[in-house]
Amino acid sequence: MRYARFIVLAALLVPLPCGLGAQAQVPNATAPNAAAPRIEWEVKHRFRLFRSEADFQRHVAATRNDGVLGAERRLEISSDGRGWARDIVERLCIDRGGRLIETCDRDGTRENYLSPRDHTVGVVLAGIVPANVRCQWSFEDGTGDPRQTEASCDDEVRIRVAYGKTTSATVDVALPDGTAQRVVTDIAVRDVLIAGMGDSIAAGEGNPDRAVRLSDEGFCYRRFLAGNSSEYFRPGRNGYSGNRSCEGDPGNDSDASNWARQSARWESGPCHRSLYSYQLRTALALAVESPHIAVTYLPLACSGATISTGFLAGQRIVECASPGTTATCPDTIRAQMTELSSALNRARSANAERKLDLVLLTIGANDIRFSGLVGHVIIEARTERALFGRGSHVATVADSQKILDGALPSDFAKLRAALKPLLGGDLSRVVFVSYGNPALAAPDTPCPGGRHGFDVHPGFGADGERLREVAEFVNDQFLPKMKALALCEGRACRDAKDRMTFVDAHQRAFADHGVCTRSDDDPPFDRDCFSPKGESFNRNPATAASDPMACGRGASEFRPYAPRQRWVRTANDSYFTAMTYPQGLGTTLQPANIHDATWGVLAAVYGGAIHPTAEGHAAMADAALPAVRETLGLEAPLDRGNDAPAPPPLDPSILQRQGAR
Repeated sequence: MRYARFIVLAALLVPLPCGLGAQAQVPNATAPNAAAPRIEWEVKHRFRLFRSEADFQRHVAATRNDGVLGAERRLEISSDGRGWARDIVERLCIDRGGRLIETCDRDGTRENYLSPRDHTVGVVLAGIVPANVRCQWSFEDGTGDPRQTEASCDDEVRIRVAYGKTTSATVDVALPDGTAQRVVTDIAVRDVLIAGMGDSIAAGEGNPDRAVRLSDEGFCYRRFLAGNSSEYFRPGRNGYSGNRSCEGDPGNDSDASNWARQSARWESGPCHRSLYSYQLRTALALAVESPHIAVTYLPLACSGATISTGFLAGQRIVECASPGTTATCPDTIRAQMTELSSALNRARSANAERKLDLVLLTIGANDIRFSGLVGHVIIEARTERALFGRGSHVATVADSQKILDGALPSDFAKLRAALKPLLGGDLSRVVFVSYGNPALAAPDTPCPGGRHGFDVHPGFGADGERLREVAEFVNDQFLPKMKALALCEGRACRDAKDRMTFVDAHQRAFADHGVCTRSDDDPPFDRDCFSPKGESFNRNPATAASDPMACGRGASEFRPYAPRQRWVRTANDSYFTAMTYPQGLGTTLQPANIHDATWGVLAAVYGGAIHPTAEGHAAMADAALPAVRETLGLEAPLDRGNDAPAPPPLDPSILQRQGAR
């Protein structure tokens, strides 16, 4: 019952808007006919990836006139920093492996996800209407007899209108004097198909839909050194009931499975794809602001993808879809282009007119081995550096520059050639969203380095000189090169239609929110427990086993989705939010047991270190939205104002069922 009240409240928080492109527009408030009766309508369930309309309405309720970033911050506060997606992830037209559910049950209605036959529309009579009068509604689309219904003129009427057809809506208002007034409008729902493609930034890496639950007790890791000094303790996974010390059987499969079952939850575990990604937030925001369209979003981006491996060909997984059940865990996943082509073929088999309207794309960083650059900057200890260097997880700027000048341009040409036929030969419908520089303390000012945010592993520490070198390479070489490739500058393209739509408006904002920035308004746990001197953790093994934090707080107090100054995950953030034990590694880096310190490195890096936070992704979505609107021929939304109340918190009983802290 409490959840039902939340649904009603969420709906009441937002007045029914008049959508873009309507035949019956809301008149200007100062116009003489502003109070005249008129028909207003909106598409229900219009973000079609969500199975529950209540989940969509929560985002509607959070939206004001300050963009996706403003909405994200309100949602973060209302969820106490634990994240709005942690329950929604279980109610998607996507299965646990991140695969599309072809026929999806959305609030009791089974629909073909890729090619819907019809859409639910809510219709109301707006303007000044006498009280206690009845309305006779009629809806006709030319396929049969008109559908008619009678209701109070105060009520919303819901109908399903056929996809691709215009429905004429007529209402006769029975006035008190015995006469009637007729109002007419056309209803035409536009369903846009948007694919999200690319790498870890596109996927939302660093932001699991349900963050790992942290234990306040310590978990032992053993480094690659001899003696007791090689052991260190960090917070473990809450719910893990196995051996937390470094003693005992190093190859205990039961402990490993128990540990894996306490993993973070992703929209796609194999790809570390998240509902927080800028791609999903852009598509979702489009649905929120445009009541007359439906958005069919196809998430395909995958963490670790390069153009050749991941985009054009298959790639190794990051994690199992259902951790702890490795018997059903495939080693690889299909190429994004294969998945997209297959989805379009299935869509067109149901509706020959169905087309791909837009692609959101970010790719190129893995091609130039950006994760290796991160390793180059933060892995300080000689032993770990030698090990990960052999595994190609450390790369220098010279290594990346060679790829940037050599293989990347030709690979990007192959990407264009693959996408072009699926978009009717027009690559302007690819909105390429560039990267934000993660390593700036201020505009043109690289972060100084140090262990702040990077002391979760004893061998970490951001080297200031290497950090400056990488930040300058990203600013001066990599970002300009990606822009030139997307926009066909120089001799990159022969055909003008190969020019993509390019977005980089968020880069200026990221310069004030880099990985090293902090504020007095950051969450209390961050201020108290993540030491600027790199002294965040208890170094005494005798006490760290039961109390691994040096600040006296429990690790479970960390809030991964609380507003903070930095929009980039540190290594500490990555460990505390995702604590990833990636399965998609080569055999040389696959540790023998869960206490092996290789996991200590990987758990802090592979969960999203140096990737945008949810706030960073929201800022990227705000930058992408104008380009998406223009590409789709949609107008900017009406001013929604900033004085509406915050969205209600989730029902406590739901949080309890989720096992929330």
